[in-house]
Amino acid sequence: QVQLQESGPGLVKPSQTLSLTCTVSGGSITTNYYYWSWIRQPPGKGLEWIGYIAYSGSTYYSPSLKSRTAISRDNAKNTLYLQMNSLKPDDTAVYYCARDLGRPGGLEFDYWGQGTQVTVSS
Repeated sequence: QVQLQESGPGLVKPSQTLSLTCTVSGGSITTNYYYWSWIRQPPGKGLEWIGYIAYSGSTYYSPSLKSRTAISRDNAKNTLYLQMNSLKPDDTAVYYCARDLGRPGGLEFDYWGQGTQVTVSS
């Protein structure tokens, strides 16, 4: 029912800024009580949670990334955004957006986008 689709540049140079978009259909990003997360998976590694924006608009980030990460949204467009500054080669990963059920403990995702490959390289 709910569909998410990530888009953005596939190649980013070191020190530059990454901007990704997640378009959502079949459900509103403002509906109680869902959270909308960005998650990434470097090649050969596990999933890493980046942060979320809640139905209310509040945001929260992984402590290791929060200094250079910003999640925002456009309610009218039902669209999520991820901005990450000062990209490094270690930021190379497949980036996903996903819906979290918003239950205690978190990290319960019922819908995922297909993911978009981001390669950081000069």
